[in-house]
Amino acid sequence: MSDLVGTCPKDFWESWIDEGDAVGEPETGEEWSWYTRDPQAEHIQPGERFYVVAHGKLRGYAPVTRVGNLGHLGWEICRRGGAVACTVNFAIPGFRGLRKRWWQRKQEIPFPNWRQP
Repeated sequence: MSDLVGTCPKDFWESWIDEGDAVGEPETGEEWSWYTRDPQAEHIQPGERFYVVAHGKLRGYAPVTRVGNLGHLGWEICRRGGAVACTVNFAIPGFRGLRKRWWQRKQEIPFPNWRQP
């Protein structure tokens, strides 16, 4: 399993939420992509989880639907609806690139206030 984690920049957080199919919103059927040049993206597979960190906290994940190789531009990790709001009981400072999930899934807890910075 290659669940991956990425950081959403603080100044892009509200725009990222507005992008669509956020937790609790009806699914539109549209596909959304996280663009990266990190080569780890090559190893995540449909059905695995892509987690998002923002403002020092894990905010949740979305099931990966597809991974696209964009050549010299990098990769796109794709999702549709079905995002889940969850967090862990420790801070996660922002970072560049991607990381493999380093906590156990059983440590994840619901995060009803996931939108709040």
